[in-house]
Amino acid sequence: MNKKNRITERRETPAVSPQDVTVTRETPSAPQDMADIGGCPAGGFGRRSVLQGVAVAGLAGVGGNLLGRGSLAGRGIRPNEVAVETVVSGNAFPFYGEYQSGIITPPPPYRQQFSTYAAFNVTAANRGELTDLFRTLTARAAFLTAGGAAPSGPAGSPPADSGILGPQISADGLTVTVSVGASLFDGRYGLASRKPAQLVTMEPFRHDDLDPAISDGDLLIQLCADHNDTAVHALLDISDNTSGALQPRWSISGFVNPPRPDGVPRDWFGFKDGIAQPDFTSTAQNNQYVWAQPDSGEPTWAAGGTYHVVRIIDFDVQKWQRVPVAEQERIFGRQKTSGAPTYAPDPGANDEFDPIYTNDPQGLLTALNSHIRLANPQTPQTFASSTILRRSYDFEQISLTGGAPLLGHAFTCYQRELSSYIDMQTRLEDELLVPYISPRGGGYFFAVPGVRDSQDYYASGLLA
Repeated sequence: MNKKNRITERRETPAVSPQDVTVTRETPSAPQDMADIGGCPAGGFGRRSVLQGVAVAGLAGVGGNLLGRGSLAGRGIRPNEVAVETVVSGNAFPFYGEYQSGIITPPPPYRQQFSTYAAFNVTAANRGELTDLFRTLTARAAFLTAGGAAPSGPAGSPPADSGILGPQISADGLTVTVSVGASLFDGRYGLASRKPAQLVTMEPFRHDDLDPAISDGDLLIQLCADHNDTAVHALLDISDNTSGALQPRWSISGFVNPPRPDGVPRDWFGFKDGIAQPDFTSTAQNNQYVWAQPDSGEPTWAAGGTYHVVRIIDFDVQKWQRVPVAEQERIFGRQKTSGAPTYAPDPGANDEFDPIYTNDPQGLLTALNSHIRLANPQTPQTFASSTILRRSYDFEQISLTGGAPLLGHAFTCYQRELSSYIDMQTRLEDELLVPYISPRGGGYFFAVPGVRDSQDYYASGLLA
């Protein structure tokens, strides 16, 4: 099966702030956790799971030349311009704030079941056009995440909106999260001295099969929403309004499966995904593990941002299904049905039952090279690199070669220090799950701080 050129479609993910969330539908009483998966670890915080399904689609040529049809002003777009007649539904997440939404925003399956990651090469000619690009991104994201009447043009002219959502654009839980890649800090825009301290291009780990065509990028836009058409609409809107300054590089779209049997969704291997998680509602934990802090060795502008990792991972589900359940559980270190540690005496034990390794130095109960034990060995030496905030999705794509469907995981995590993830994934190079997964793309990015108010814009501190 050809692993190349399989990711093409994009979708956008709105940003959210946990304390501001209003859930307007019936939901289970409390979110539960999902197991650690995808050859990538789960963190050590609290443990509420984060996103999980992602369906890979192909990017329809939404790129173009610099700033669309002429300059931003020529397109009638002014920085921070938001539609006057804005209709904000109960499903809208706040756009303005200290941090971007879509990071510690409450995860699926209760909201934002759909996500798209779209990476771009920046084609802005100079620093001024780069600033215009970020201002335009801000204006479109502010409008789309609030909702309102679809834009219209003069009679007889091409439509100003795709029409996917009809005449009234619903906020629909959309968040737009903007992150920058290491390549943006080359010599083009004079930003080299302002690069986040740990931001680098993603290097392959021992068992990776990275395809440059679906890796890295100057800019990553993450779009999350309650429905797929909302994310697609947002991607088309942003792409159309920025096509002169952005060239599509790769994209992947995903979804979160419904909880089976209740509470917690499962990944394509049948295990709960993301059980070990930090408490995204805790300001103290977010400051300690997620948000870049002042006087921490990062550039001043980066405070309130976070390192953003995306890993596109194929699952060999056919091979996995030939493995006995007992061996599958040994590979993960958890029971398949309940999500509890393998040694839990009750087969229906709660998945919040934390594994303990102090009395199991030889790995007789939880294998030393099982997924969860390598992700978080619970030793003083590994504590600092065992806590990340996960927000992943699963994907599915029909094979173009007549083979089995292509199933996988768009692993996504955020952390205050990129080294936390790199150290953790380095440990996982020796995990038992390696024969069943194939990481093939993604990248390292830095999610910029939030847009403070209507006079601010994405990455304003970086570009000032």
